[in-house]
Amino acid sequence: MGLIEKQININGVYSLILRKSLLLLGIGSAQIDLILPKNTYKSGECINGYFLIKGGTLAQRIRRIECDLIMDTHSTGMEEILKTSTILSSREINSGESNEIPFNFCLPTLKEPYKRGVSYRLKTRLILDQGIIGKDDDWILIDSE
Repeated sequence: MGLIEKQININGVYSLILRKSLLLLGIGSAQIDLILPKNTYKSGECINGYFLIKGGTLAQRIRRIECDLIMDTHSTGMEEILKTSTILSSREINSGESNEIPFNFCLPTLKEPYKRGVSYRLKTRLILDQGIIGKDDDWILIDSE
């Protein structure tokens, strides 16, 4: 192996180490986006959408997807988790790849879903190997039944 080939090989190793280090900081890791057909739902309605997962700079293993329905009360700054859904996984997403995973979530029946100063969101977390997390928030409106 000549000097040029050795230099290219060494640069390739450093590039891989740099990309893996950046992944640990969350830079260049896979991303998640919850795609919903609409943003207004009735209390107790089931939502059918999908998670769009886009691969980062390197292949990564998906451990799980968590999605929480959160009620934010603006006057107090409090947030309450009303319902949680978890999808366990062992699939791998390759660099630059896009995958769609179905999302089915039935909203709880709420006594007063539409109140002044209260909003709802679906908070999604993509948990990858080594604890790397991708996040997404989708605000929704919930009306009475």
